[in-house]
Amino acid sequence: MSEVSREELIRLVPAVASLPQLELDSLLSRLQRERIAAGTLVVREGEASERLYLLAEGEVEIIKALGTTGERLLAVRGRGSFIGEMSLFSREGLHTASVRAKTELDAIYMARGEMTALLSRQPALAFEVMRTISRRLDDAEKLTIQELLEKNRQLTQAYDELRAAQAQLVEKERLDAELQVARTIQRSFLPRRAPHMAGYDLGMLIEPVLSVGGDLCDFIQLKGNRLGIAIGDVTGHGVGSALFMALAFSLLRGEASRAASPASVLRNLNRQLLRLSDSDMFVTLLYGILDGPNRTFSYARAGHPPPLVLDAQDKLICPPTATGQPIGVFSEVLLDSQTLTLPSGSRLLLFTGGVTEASDAHGALFGAGQIYSAICHAQAASAQELCQAIYDAVRFFCGSSAPEDDILLIAAQAG
Repeated sequence: MSEVSREELIRLVPAVASLPQLELDSLLSRLQRERIAAGTLVVREGEASERLYLLAEGEVEIIKALGTTGERLLAVRGRGSFIGEMSLFSREGLHTASVRAKTELDAIYMARGEMTALLSRQPALAFEVMRTISRRLDDAEKLTIQELLEKNRQLTQAYDELRAAQAQLVEKERLDAELQVARTIQRSFLPRRAPHMAGYDLGMLIEPVLSVGGDLCDFIQLKGNRLGIAIGDVTGHGVGSALFMALAFSLLRGEASRAASPASVLRNLNRQLLRLSDSDMFVTLLYGILDGPNRTFSYARAGHPPPLVLDAQDKLICPPTATGQPIGVFSEVLLDSQTLTLPSGSRLLLFTGGVTEASDAHGALFGAGQIYSAICHAQAASAQELCQAIYDAVRFFCGSSAPEDDILLIAAQAG
């Protein structure tokens, strides 16, 4: 490699220009050049070395705690920079940071002992080295302060986010508690189980998607071994639907105790809901009277799915249908009114749209056909077991995705 010229050394370290000529000539004779490949670890923190470097070309990275989780890049230095000068002020000559070649380096070096002797002979040069070290320490201090300020900002942000998350958690717990209370209240006015009725076996199952749901069912004891059966589905889910359902539930019970026919019950209910509620909600309803002595089920249907009826041989009985509009929309509601005969061994099933509209992973709907298939394949000894078998079939059909709507099933088996 080429020797270091007087002009090059003065250009890199202007302070050496003030050295006596003999001192400068002696210094030049001791300097050596070295090419260092990029990525080379020139000095390692905590270790001693006998060389001090001056960069003629290239860049190095000054790194603290190299190879640890606390590794920090302190600076990138280039042409004219000293490397290893901090070790001059350590009794053991230990380096305070690691230095790694960022690019290929053209470095000038001399023995540490010779540099120490030169600085003791030439205080002006020692002062220049000290000024360089002071400037670097000042830069390092500023960098540390900047990092501390940034960490403080991050901690403040994290604290604010933690407080917001805590507030959200408290609010969620409060809402969960309120929903649980709403669920308890809703369950209190929905029937816990199907009632007993001479000549029939009855079953029911209700599974809301949320803590509270909008599905409605009721059994109303009437004179002469007759039973009023209501099943409905309020638009939407959650507390709003549950409140609208509670209103419809209360009004339905009052109307069923006064009106003679299912159609008149639903028409009166429609007028009451339009008068009392200004919401955009509506409810599909099917209300019917199961007549024990006459073996009939007379019903009015307001936009709700029609009942499914099978005879003793599981043959599907398809009742006629007419237009039925939801309750709470039109002032004069159109209803589908029908009467079914239920011979011994026949089965009647009422359900909400959450059953037929349950979908699998590909978006296929469960549908009435799947209900019929589930009934035919169910080894059900009772109406309650039949409801459970259909619900299990729905969950199996949906797979890993839960049903998106409330599910309600009512079954009646004629003895």
